[in-house]
Amino acid sequence: MIAKIFEGIARMINRRPLLVAALVFTLFCVALYGMTQITMETGWKTYLDKNSEKGIIYSEYADNFQSDSTIILIVETANPLNPEILTYIDLLEEDLRQQQNVKGSQSIVDFLKSANGGTLPTSKAEIEQIVNLLPSETRGLLIPSNSLTLVQVQLQEGLSDDVQESVLNNVNSVVDNTEKPPGVTVEISGSPAFMQQMSEGMESNMGVLIGGAMILMVIVMGILFAYVRYRFMPVLLVGIGLVTSLGLMGLASVGINMAVIGAFPVLIGLGIDYAIQFHARFDEEARKGSLEDAVFMTVTRTGPAVLYAMLATCMGFVAMFVSEIPMIRSFGMVAIIGIFTSFWASCIGVPTLCLLLKYKPKQPKTETCYAVGTDACDFVMDPPNNSPLSRNGKNGKKKSFSYGKFLTDVSVKIAKNPLPLLLLAGCIAFVGFYVDPLIPVQTSEDSFVPGDMPAKINIDKVTRIIGATSTADFYIRGYSTDLDTMRWIAGFQEYELSHHPELTGAKSIVTTILTSNGGAMPETQAELDEVLRSIPEATREQYLSGSMSAVIKFSTIDLDMTQRNTLKKQMVSEIAFLDPPIGISVVPTGSFDMFTSLLSGLTDSKEVMTYLGFFLVFLFLVLVYRHLHAVSPMIPIIFVVGWNALAMYVLSIPYTPLTATLGSMTIGVAAEYTILVMERYAEEKERLHDNLAAIKESVHKIGTAITVSGLATFFGFSALCLATFPIISNFGITTLIAVGFSLAGAIFVMPAVLSVIGRFEKDTMKQDEMSPSPSTEAG
Repeated sequence: MIAKIFEGIARMINRRPLLVAALVFTLFCVALYGMTQITMETGWKTYLDKNSEKGIIYSEYADNFQSDSTIILIVETANPLNPEILTYIDLLEEDLRQQQNVKGSQSIVDFLKSANGGTLPTSKAEIEQIVNLLPSETRGLLIPSNSLTLVQVQLQEGLSDDVQESVLNNVNSVVDNTEKPPGVTVEISGSPAFMQQMSEGMESNMGVLIGGAMILMVIVMGILFAYVRYRFMPVLLVGIGLVTSLGLMGLASVGINMAVIGAFPVLIGLGIDYAIQFHARFDEEARKGSLEDAVFMTVTRTGPAVLYAMLATCMGFVAMFVSEIPMIRSFGMVAIIGIFTSFWASCIGVPTLCLLLKYKPKQPKTETCYAVGTDACDFVMDPPNNSPLSRNGKNGKKKSFSYGKFLTDVSVKIAKNPLPLLLLAGCIAFVGFYVDPLIPVQTSEDSFVPGDMPAKINIDKVTRIIGATSTADFYIRGYSTDLDTMRWIAGFQEYELSHHPELTGAKSIVTTILTSNGGAMPETQAELDEVLRSIPEATREQYLSGSMSAVIKFSTIDLDMTQRNTLKKQMVSEIAFLDPPIGISVVPTGSFDMFTSLLSGLTDSKEVMTYLGFFLVFLFLVLVYRHLHAVSPMIPIIFVVGWNALAMYVLSIPYTPLTATLGSMTIGVAAEYTILVMERYAEEKERLHDNLAAIKESVHKIGTAITVSGLATFFGFSALCLATFPIISNFGITTLIAVGFSLAGAIFVMPAVLSVIGRFEKDTMKQDEMSPSPSTEAG
């Protein structure tokens, strides 16, 4: 079935190359249109599945009570209580309140006007007198220092990211166009500003990463692929594959988030790998016969081999779909789309372009070969003197070092005595798996973005001055205006504040009722309803939506994510202990719940993804190859995953939504290299009927090719290190380590594994030969 498909593709290319090229070009044009439909994704939907229970609750909460949609203006001046400065703030607020989707604003000016009959005091003495009468907590929030005051601009609840960005632009315009007194600076902070700058940073990083990866590919091709004609053709095909995958993403409405941006250099690295293998095979076949034969041999021999390796790689990315985190699932989806488009762009593009260009090899004969697939590189000996992977001796007469010979000699030594290497590699991997749970998990969005991002700097400044601005929010569903529910909320708030010193205060509809009713809770439902009606609608809607949902906002000290998670778990257990009224559910929500859930979600899903990746690759190998040596790649793959964990632990690289994918991604990358070695070994074993000779020949003929492919992939992945987002650059470091380990596993560990399996097969055959047959026993 597979063979017939590739034979049909080869015949189509040979018969109608222009038609094939036209079809590819048409698809490319459609992809260019699809790219215009791509959107950037930030916010809670990248961390929570919108269809999950938590996602549904968060969506309701965001629509009714989202408190993160507040823009904070940081006004810095020598004296924030100067009447001239206060007049400027008053004018600024008047303009801001007139903007669409702005709910209101609050600053020291509003308190001064409220205490002075609706007008702003004009003398310093009056101003200071009113300020001194304010509660110290309120005064600290409004004027946290002698050189700074804050203006909070509340947006309407439930605004989309696009609308929030539009409002933020309007606020920026108002601030820029309102004349400032001398010495006054205004900086904009808050969640909307943070999200906008993060989105802009992601867009710029995407361009840098893709551009950097493509430039690195050009450099790599110029150095390592000099022996073929049109050495930069693989870069062109990778570009076509990348554009096609981006277009499919746009047409399928797959948004771009931080994880997806990290996937692009990965796709370029893997795509160049496939393109090199097809181009090298075509060059080899073009030296042997006609271009039509070269097309047929390249597509039918290399195509299936690379296809199986590519499908095995996909198994690692398929495992990511079990994660409950949308960002990780989107990484897996984009990776699979990109791998498929890159494979077919190379499989069809290389022979089609070479045929149309009337490809002629640079030299009639060469000893260099980076091809893979059945019968590939049968002529190869060692790299020639001008190969980048060899070094000549003095005057070029004696070869002092040959990379191909080095690999062959080392593999033979390993194959003759495999157990020491396997034991050492296994022990290191065991240590890696042991320390893996000790690697910290980082889920704070603040740690994902560049440290010099202005919105982050401003948020950190506000936090340092007035303390933590985030709250621990609990969402109440059910008949929230019932008197029993109100009494339970009051008791719950009092209990939590008395048992958790991390909590510094609580605000809810209950605190508003107590303030409006002289500090006492109404005794009857009628009294409660009367008090609720007396509360201004704008105040009531901050904590109560209709009669069926409410929110409690606990203010906290500055806590790291682990501390928040611990606090959340304790409070959730205490809710069950305090037993809410029948029909009432109380659950954590908001950023307090989202990022702590992300913490536990990453911890759980990274292990599930890794073990599922192992299983899927194992199942794939068994179903496709159906031979004992087919499972041999699993040993180095397992080792490489363990080595990765140890490297992360030693380098103090934490798990994030991106590095959590490393285990399953490494399984896919390592599977490709090890499967190519295993396939070549099986081919040589069938030809030579000797285990050691088969290992020697397979490494001799494919070791250099795998190294070159791995180096190309390595440089593609290295573009990730150019990112300004720490979450992406750290992922880049770990992927480079993973590629290096994967190459080591394929080139050095695989010969040891194949040697052990070969000996086992040999011993089994001897026992079968020595055991008497049923007919002999009967005789």
